[in-house]
Amino acid sequence: MKDAGEKPTPIEASRKLSDAIRDVKNAFADRDDVVVDMREAHRMRLDLLAAELAPVFAEVPTDMDNFDFAVSSGLQPRLWIDAVCHVAMGRDRRTYRFLRDTRIGRVVLAESSDMKVVADSVTRYVAER
Repeated sequence: MKDAGEKPTPIEASRKLSDAIRDVKNAFADRDDVVVDMREAHRMRLDLLAAELAPVFAEVPTDMDNFDFAVSSGLQPRLWIDAVCHVAMGRDRRTYRFLRDTRIGRVVLAESSDMKVVADSVTRYVAER
């Protein structure tokens, strides 16, 4: 029980809308940072694969212009092999997926968390072309 001379504890002042908006903006910024970090991690893995394939890319004759060995930026980074084939990262962020776009849809040519397996598949694809 409280004594008659004791003051009641004050109730916490209500939050201001501006404080709530600032908190929401900070949360969105943190989430955007995570998305950017994930995208950069995907791009870094694809850059490692491109470095693994650099000797293969260097051996392609210069008069063959149907290949486009480049890592694209964007929402989902990709290592482009040519106009219809690319390597992208899987949903688990560790699996390399070597894909080919066809008229009936996308076909998975190779899928592995081992970079060398996918590099071998890309090398074979380039050799067949």
